[in-house]
Amino acid sequence: MSDLGDWFRSIPLITRYWFTGSVAVPLLGKLGLINPVYLILWPDYFLHKFQIWRPITSTFYFPVGPGTGFLYMVNLFFLYQYSTRLETGAFDGRPADYVFMLLFNWICIVITGVIMDMQLLMIPLIMSVLYVWSQLNRDMIVSFWFGSRFKACYLPWVILGFNYIIGGSIVNELIGNLVGHLYFFLMFKYPMDLGGRSFLSTPEFLYRWFPTRRGGVSGFGVPPASARRAADDQPQGGGRHNWGQGFRLGD
Repeated sequence: MSDLGDWFRSIPLITRYWFTGSVAVPLLGKLGLINPVYLILWPDYFLHKFQIWRPITSTFYFPVGPGTGFLYMVNLFFLYQYSTRLETGAFDGRPADYVFMLLFNWICIVITGVIMDMQLLMIPLIMSVLYVWSQLNRDMIVSFWFGSRFKACYLPWVILGFNYIIGGSIVNELIGNLVGHLYFFLMFKYPMDLGGRSFLSTPEFLYRWFPTRRGGVSGFGVPPASARRAADDQPQGGGRHNWGQGFRLGD
């Protein structure tokens, strides 16, 4: 129990709360302490009966049973691995920016869920985080099942196929990948690589709630070529921000 407690306390704060909710809420439904009917996202009840908790509970809840238990455990593992790696890697020392990414992805997934009449939002949010990690470490070689090796940028699509084999659907994974791509494009790709305007920025109140810690990552991505050329003329120069070396799957 001591080892388990040490492991749990070692999980970074935001991931720890997310992971805990993703264990506790399905357990409450499994034990019958809360009727699962009240935990899923039913758009009619959410929009017309103002049951505003449903987008939140449907993000944590997953119906665990003989036919879904393995899929649940695999995605819980993905949550722990890739949320931890983002929070302690690219977003190290910047909890407000990480919370903003989760909120942006979650809002997009909730809107999609209401439009498409989805009931469970756990897998899309996990996949959106995994997608962002894969793009920030896109050239790193990762290992997957049976010793297969490929670049990290392909990992979300490999997992999409893997989850289809064990779960029979790709809708949740596809939505998660698309939302993750939307965040990555608007936050990093378009303003920093293509020289476009920045559409996303972390609200100031999140910085007040989650202060930036010293020693974290100082910036995001690589500035566009025009900005790098202009920076060359300045005394302080410019260049690439280090996103870290990434992690191998399963390490």
